[in-house]
Amino acid sequence: MRLAGTMLVLFVLWLLMSGIYKPLIIGFGVASVVLVMVVSRRMDAVDDDRIQIRLKPVEFAKYFIWLLVEIAKANWAVTKVILSPDMATRQHLFLVPHSQKTDLGQVIFANSITLTPGTISVEAEPGHFLVHAVCYDESDMDALADMDARVSATESVGAP
Repeated sequence: MRLAGTMLVLFVLWLLMSGIYKPLIIGFGVASVVLVMVVSRRMDAVDDDRIQIRLKPVEFAKYFIWLLVEIAKANWAVTKVILSPDMATRQHLFLVPHSQKTDLGQVIFANSITLTPGTISVEAEPGHFLVHAVCYDESDMDALADMDARVSATESVGAP
């Protein structure tokens, strides 16, 4: 059932993204989906390494909307710095602790930092990330702590 569902989702995405519904293109879509599934099965046979996606859907949707707003605000702030005549940057490398219990939660937090313009997650260590900011401010730590708490709130750490 999982295989059929995955194939259906991939094929629908193929159709929606191509926007062309001619037999040849549909045939390429079917061939691509089958190829992806064969490669995935072979990869699973080698290591059978899977990530359990344990997220609270409603909390994750709220977080995603909040993140989009924060990305827009950061875009505006970085644009103002870049376009200002003196281009007052204050670059800084600093450690950001994380409280996520799952690997997926840590990945979401690190990628959220990187998606926010002007910051990038440089390195992951147990318990913290090394982050580079173009325009560092002491209030950045509070904002990142808020982001950390929001990501942690999306995790559903209990049994699947």
